[in-house]
Amino acid sequence: MAEIAPANFVDQSVVPGDVVLDLTNMANQTIKLGGGLRQDCDAIAAMKAGTLRFSKPNKYWVETSQKRYVPCVEDSVLGIVVDSKADNFLVDIKGPSLAFLPVLAFEGGTRRNIPKFEVGTLLYVRVVKANPGMNPELSCTDAGGKAAEYGPLKDGYMFECSTGLSRMLLSSPTCPVLAALGRNISFEIAVGLNGRVWVNATEADKVIIVANAIMNSESLSGVQQIGMVDKLLKKINDLAT
Repeated sequence: MAEIAPANFVDQSVVPGDVVLDLTNMANQTIKLGGGLRQDCDAIAAMKAGTLRFSKPNKYWVETSQKRYVPCVEDSVLGIVVDSKADNFLVDIKGPSLAFLPVLAFEGGTRRNIPKFEVGTLLYVRVVKANPGMNPELSCTDAGGKAAEYGPLKDGYMFECSTGLSRMLLSSPTCPVLAALGRNISFEIAVGLNGRVWVNATEADKVIIVANAIMNSESLSGVQQIGMVDKLLKKINDLAT
């Protein structure tokens, strides 16, 4: 059996210990390591089983479908406020430990305009620090310090899913289930890489349709996802007539 070269590991299944990148062949290149990878001298090795993924310009990670989330820098996640302190909000992001959200980690944040979040508030946040053995740190701004899409999510419905489904929903081009839903229903959606999805629409039944379609899509092919959405919408229309 022919040995797979490290460069060809992208989109291939890997197991812990597989050397997926050899840095001696990547002189003068800067790469970013996502979840499931670690550096050992000049070798980048997999730490868990899954599929090696690459996104331009330079990020590699191991994609797995699991309930437990391992925080990674630059991940956008959905967090739930569980407590507030003088300098930080404590936020549940489905990781091994609670995350800290500094009270100043907002666009234009100062001591005079500290936001007030009740316990249970749902936030769309960015992971800015994620070191083993330490609580992750979050921010409600993008890398340029702007609020962008980050902040509290009001109304709507939040549900949990696998991290693999979250990545599928965030894939480019738009995954088939969201494309099919978007052609028929107007809705808002925020997807966290930690396996949480928030959906909002003008009518509650639309929220339920979108949430159910998404949860049913994980094990389906693209064609099957479109067919599932079409059948779901037809059934709803038939019941309404």
